Amino acid sequence: MRKILFLFLVIPFLSTAQNKVSSAFIDSLIEVSMSRFPQAGIGVAVIQNGEVTHLKGYGITSVKKETKVDENTLFAIASNSKAFTTTALGILVDEGKLNWTDKVIDHIPEFRMYAPYVTENFMITDLLTHRSGLGLGAGDLMFFPDGADFTVEDVIKSFQYQTPVSAFRTKYDYDNLLYVVAGEVVKRVSGMPWDKFVQERIMKPLNMKNSVGIFQNIDGYTNIAYPHKTEEGKLKEIPTYTKADGSLGAAGGIYASVNDLSKWVTMHLNEGLYGQEKSDTLISRRNHRELWRIHTNMNYNAMGGGIYNNHYQGYGLGFSLRDENGYTIVQHSGGLPGMLSMITMIPELNAGIIILTNSDPGGYSLLTLTNEIKDELINVEGLNWLDWAENALSQRATEADSVVTAVWNKVDKMKKSKINTERFTGTYKDDWFGEVVVYQKNDELWMRSKRSPKLNGRMYYYNANTFAVSWEYRDMECDAFATFQVDENDNATLITMKGISPDIDFSFDFQDLKLKRTE
Repeated sequence: MRKILFLFLVIPFLSTAQNKVSSAFIDSLIEVSMSRFPQAGIGVAVIQNGEVTHLKGYGITSVKKETKVDENTLFAIASNSKAFTTTALGILVDEGKLNWTDKVIDHIPEFRMYAPYVTENFMITDLLTHRSGLGLGAGDLMFFPDGADFTVEDVIKSFQYQTPVSAFRTKYDYDNLLYVVAGEVVKRVSGMPWDKFVQERIMKPLNMKNSVGIFQNIDGYTNIAYPHKTEEGKLKEIPTYTKADGSLGAAGGIYASVNDLSKWVTMHLNEGLYGQEKSDTLISRRNHRELWRIHTNMNYNAMGGGIYNNHYQGYGLGFSLRDENGYTIVQHSGGLPGMLSMITMIPELNAGIIILTNSDPGGYSLLTLTNEIKDELINVEGLNWLDWAENALSQRATEADSVVTAVWNKVDKMKKSKINTERFTGTYKDDWFGEVVVYQKNDELWMRSKRSPKLNGRMYYYNANTFAVSWEYRDMECDAFATFQVDENDNATLITMKGISPDIDFSFDFQDLKLKRTE
């Protein structure tokens, strides 16, 4: 559910009329992109003037199977699932079963935030708008890496133990776990699990035949894209992210094809209407407009600026909104290990762009392809996005590699240091993450999370009371520093942590842990 960040450069532009994007143009973009970036497969759909004008798959579903991607291949869409959650809630509002301004505790009485006032005043919309006061990705470590045993009930209880970084409703900080709570609201109000509600009340009416709410529901489908990462310039297939109980679904669980998502986007471009004659209503226009209304301001500049002359950027309900060249851009990205998605809509042009990929790093490819197509639609002379992406990816990798290399070089130099590691061994507990054990293994110091078993790794001495932890989990870069606090007798009492790489995914929120020694 990672959020891809966008870069806007201050370059003047001239605005003219809308262009038409051809399939030949898109094919050439994909060809160049796949030749310059390691990528397994890509699914693309483009809607212009309300009609699907391009629908195609490229590349392969798996380097092991080499099956071709087509328009019906299922990809994980990650955080683009959030808009399905807000639409589900909008349907329930239409039915009079809840209101956007309902207090969460009215539907989930045991829900608790970090302060009584916040708990008592936390509304349904606060679950959806990234303005809770908690930090970026707060609590995501309960779900990243996968394999942990945290439940929805654990999530509901966790927020009271988190430390806010801003005042309630004053600042945008992207989160995932509050969407898990929103999925639980759907379940308690409708009497149907979130994934079943989405499949029955949204996917089925829209005839999304190749889509499921969570990976566990994918039985019977064979046309599936599998995740990949890049190692030393080569693609490597990695295990599919799964959450055994499906509890992350409302924040990022959906698998869908570009064909099906074109139906989803067309419904939104028609403000909730669908069907052959656009006469059927999935969600009312009034509540659909609530989804596309800015609830949390991210940026505003009255004078405008950049190649798109941007004036505003904000977050609605499951959608990001900004202006480019006089048009509103409705967009969201999504990411899981080896799986990335981006959905873009331009309501005034009745246009949409859907791009899915099963390769990481593929965020630059998503951004490149989206922006090249979008710039054609809104007729902006922008950057050469392929060149920009290649340079940005190289620079990012170089900067991150230099930091990480320096850390492990220092670790190597400290190998001969005489450290009494026994004083650090023991059990440590964080109120929302649970217990972590520091233990000896073959005269080495190791760390293991009791509830997230993939977080198990050797601790290498770095400096003072700080160790660098190298996790056995390698699907994503998430090695971390662990710093011990000691008492007057030099005995460890507390561990604080933070990621080593500056490029670590924000969902590895080690910095939010406060691990107190219990034994």
